[in-house]
Amino acid sequence: MPRSDEVAERFAAVRALSLALAEPLSDADATLQPCPDASPAKWHLAHTTWFFETFVLRDHVPGHRPYEESWAYLFNSYYEGEGARHPRAMRGMLSRPSLDEIRIWRAYVDEAVARALPALNADAHRILELGLQHEQQHQELMLTDMLAAMAENPLRPALWPRVGTAAPRAAPPLGGTQRPGGLYEIGDPGAGFAFDCERPRHAVFLPPHELADRPVTNGEWLRFIDAGGYETPSLWLADGWDWVKREGVAAPLYWERDGDGWRRFGLDGLQPVDAAEPVCHVSYYEAEAFARWAGARLPTEAEWEAAAGPADPASGNQLDAAGPVRPRAASDGRGLRQLFGDVWEWTGSAYLPYPGFTPEPGTVGEYNGKFMVNQMVLRGGSCATPRGHLRASYRNFFYPHQRWQFCGVRLARDV
Repeated sequence: MPRSDEVAERFAAVRALSLALAEPLSDADATLQPCPDASPAKWHLAHTTWFFETFVLRDHVPGHRPYEESWAYLFNSYYEGEGARHPRAMRGMLSRPSLDEIRIWRAYVDEAVARALPALNADAHRILELGLQHEQQHQELMLTDMLAAMAENPLRPALWPRVGTAAPRAAPPLGGTQRPGGLYEIGDPGAGFAFDCERPRHAVFLPPHELADRPVTNGEWLRFIDAGGYETPSLWLADGWDWVKREGVAAPLYWERDGDGWRRFGLDGLQPVDAAEPVCHVSYYEAEAFARWAGARLPTEAEWEAAAGPADPASGNQLDAAGPVRPRAASDGRGLRQLFGDVWEWTGSAYLPYPGFTPEPGTVGEYNGKFMVNQMVLRGGSCATPRGHLRASYRNFFYPHQRWQFCGVRLARDV
């Protein structure tokens, strides 16, 4: 079991980053819910606090008094074992409690956890670590949801000023790295924390294949647009084509035409599309159609993990502090780059349980397993993923039409 002072330092750092991300927001900003998929920043701050108060303090600290019992109904997300909850699509109607009241509640819970740490048993420490990993997920969601909220404002406000004004540089040529076929092991190797959906580790057979050296760039995506990619039904899955027509999709999310060119909206406001940066905010449907247009396919999650295993998951462009995060152009070099950070990479794999999957015991077992249907796996993390949160076995998952996350594309081919 880790030392309580080390856990206290990590707990304080994670909790502080969440508050820093919300620092530029007014109470009105923090209450906005731009779409049912997104949640208000205030709700993220509260929900993560509810998690610690419920599953650590209530369940493992005798005599703990909740700050406000009625708030559990407001800030439970989807845990049926915790009873009734406020409808997800109505979270933006929660004008009260205020952002300042949520901050006070967070301080109350943080102090209670700090006092309890030396006496917590191993099971409580396991739940506490799950809570920290859960909060890091919500930090990324906060940024994506804040971006979605600001994008609804015709003024296109920047939450943070743009950092770095150097002239864009060209992306290195798109190359490929051949990967030998054979038997590989994927899944949690047991060296540290992992979510239950990453277990058990198991063997998979992979045929020979090739992975692109870097993700697809904006410049390459512009060629797809100019070639009529969004207007060619033969490139699209039937559900994807229906989605394109129904939603009028003609470019990645947050892209806007600017005369003969394009601009994109980000946490740093409205900026020209940088051709060298990885394309971002595209759906699985778009990723699959682009791959088909490029004469390629999406990698399977097993191919991706087998390739990423030797790489350092703490490397790359990831979240270190509050600010205008965005994908960055690949560096020059040889071999696979940007496996971790920049953009989540869609795979061609459905989000399904591994052979022998067993969910976490208790109510927290609802965290992953019950979502293993109709969703696709993404790998690698993004510029908005907190550094230290990722590992090669990490499985993210979204529905095929969703693209408000920092989602991009890496191509693969059969050999």
